[in-house]
Amino acid sequence: MKRVSVLGSTGSIGVNTLDLVSRAPGDYEVVALTGGANVVLLAEQARRHDAALAVTAHEDRLDELRAALSGTGIEAAAGDAALCDAARRPADWIMSAIVGAAGLPPGLAALEQGTTLALANKESLVCAGPLMMARAAFHGATILPVDSEHSAVFQALVGEDISSVERLIITASGGAFRDWPLERLSQATAAEAATHPNWDMGQRITIDSASLFNKALELIEAKEFFGFAPSKIEALVHPESLMHALVGFNDGALMAHVGPPDMRHAIGYALHWPARRSIPVERLDLARIGQLTFRAPDEARYPALRLARAVMEEGGLSGAVFNAAKESALDAFIEGRIGFLDMSRVVEEVLTRLSDERLSVAAFDLDTILATDHLARTAAADIIGTLQR
Repeated sequence: MKRVSVLGSTGSIGVNTLDLVSRAPGDYEVVALTGGANVVLLAEQARRHDAALAVTAHEDRLDELRAALSGTGIEAAAGDAALCDAARRPADWIMSAIVGAAGLPPGLAALEQGTTLALANKESLVCAGPLMMARAAFHGATILPVDSEHSAVFQALVGEDISSVERLIITASGGAFRDWPLERLSQATAAEAATHPNWDMGQRITIDSASLFNKALELIEAKEFFGFAPSKIEALVHPESLMHALVGFNDGALMAHVGPPDMRHAIGYALHWPARRSIPVERLDLARIGQLTFRAPDEARYPALRLARAVMEEGGLSGAVFNAAKESALDAFIEGRIGFLDMSRVVEEVLTRLSDERLSVAAFDLDTILATDHLARTAAADIIGTLQR
């Protein structure tokens, strides 16, 4: 029986992970589940899966969680330290699906036990790619990508000589505004940005898809995980969201991964790896689909891609700055304090302001990364305040 933990079980990735686990209950033992403010769902999941431990990130919700689990024998805990403790509970497979930079410390803690980490938290590699990969190597842990695009690349590379790879192509739907006139983007609202044409995801990642900041993060993530030069990594708009990534080889061949826009495919691949098992996702009827379309991304519409390329070239702590500024700008947009186009302006200005802060250091630790994250958020808050006036 495989022991599993899900960090971020109440989000869309966590819910889909537990959906797959529930379909073969005799195969899995749920060790720990963690969530945020949705304590009702967290407790329900813990009860349904007979988890040993449930943790909420919010210390002020601990009493509510304990009350919801009363009489079950399930341990309840709260706070950042408890999240890391949950990640250290012995497990064979751990899903890292906490949203944002908050997922980095628990992800690093999970690697300490030399287990398999299914990584859906792209921010971990964006902020601390070298640290994550070094920690995994030191402890003999395995990191499996769960972003659909990176899972697609990972699968396309099975059995291939990585030195024969010429290019990686990461696809993007283009998000909610892919067909809007450019002049309308300044008036876009958070509610409009949170409606995705293809995927069913949470509010934050859906808005990031509209701005392509999500794809910008994935370009950086691809560089850190697969180790390819930035010049070999491309983005391509693919409105149907059926071809998730392509790998180009030195003989001119392109190996593509095609599948429905359902995150259970990438989650299931990581859950069952190295085997393949049946997953309850749609089987594509290519004759009915008829055609797949592609277009080059317009960086006037999606400046996040240009900023991501600068970060990939710079390396070091610039990824931590990029992500912190992006998260701060996204918060401000959701709260109605800045406009849609202001998000990229905030990120670019923060990168410019902090460009002389030794962001290209060759090695760094968690404390340095967290300090840089704080520095970037402080700078972003100042810039956002200026835009509001």
